[in-house]
Amino acid sequence: MPWWPDMHKYRIEIKWALIFVAMTLVWVGLERAVGLHGPHIDRHVVFTNFIALPAVAIYVLALIDKRRHYYSGRMTYRQGFLTGAVITGIIVFLSPLTQWLVQRVISPDYFPNMIAYAVEAGHASRVDAEANFQLGSYILQAAVGSLVLGLMTTAVVAWFTRRP
Repeated sequence: MPWWPDMHKYRIEIKWALIFVAMTLVWVGLERAVGLHGPHIDRHVVFTNFIALPAVAIYVLALIDKRRHYYSGRMTYRQGFLTGAVITGIIVFLSPLTQWLVQRVISPDYFPNMIAYAVEAGHASRVDAEANFQLGSYILQAAVGSLVLGLMTTAVVAWFTRRP
């Protein structure tokens, strides 16, 4: 039996994963617009972490949506965790495309600016900075980071959104 007839079971997870990716792209666009990828790049490392706030909110809303519209108002921790894990898996799957859009379309000057900043501030040699600030490295970091942080967020959010 083909896999696609059961895909309707995951439409809520797909919807929220796409919302998460869209939020990420908007967030990066805002970072660029306020200068965190250019003149204020020295502050990027601090302010970029605030993306955790809308990220957690999206997971909360996603699990509540799944509980209300799929599980009829009741959801165990396991069901919530599996829902979040599927969302995380989709986000990880889309992370190479997301990073490509970020680095090639939204903020193509980010890598050269970050390399220059890291070298000038003495945080890295030019060789190390160029090795770190390139698309392949960021695709790997985004995939691993999305997986780890997504599952950690899911583990906590599933606890608070459960209704056995």
